[in-house]
Amino acid sequence: MRSAIFAALALGATAVFNGAPAHAGELPFCMKGQGIDQAHGDCSYYTYEQCLMTASGRLNYCDTNPFYYGAASPQPRPRIRKPRHHRYRG
Repeated sequence: MRSAIFAALALGATAVFNGAPAHAGELPFCMKGQGIDQAHGDCSYYTYEQCLMTASGRLNYCDTNPFYYGAASPQPRPRIRKPRHHRYRG
């Protein structure tokens, strides 16, 4: 009996401390306004235009997601200097 209680507690603790972000906060644009239940809006749009098309005719508006971190910007590639070949003028 004790092992069953311990297993249930361990499973519950794992569920509580799972640090995975919610899917709704992952995309860069959110639709807000009438009929949106989430506090920060429906953040399921990749582009501003996609959000505007969905919000059209619904008395809703679009805004950027304040919690969107986005993909890391690629680092610039280092310039490789090519060796210069000099002619010998002797």
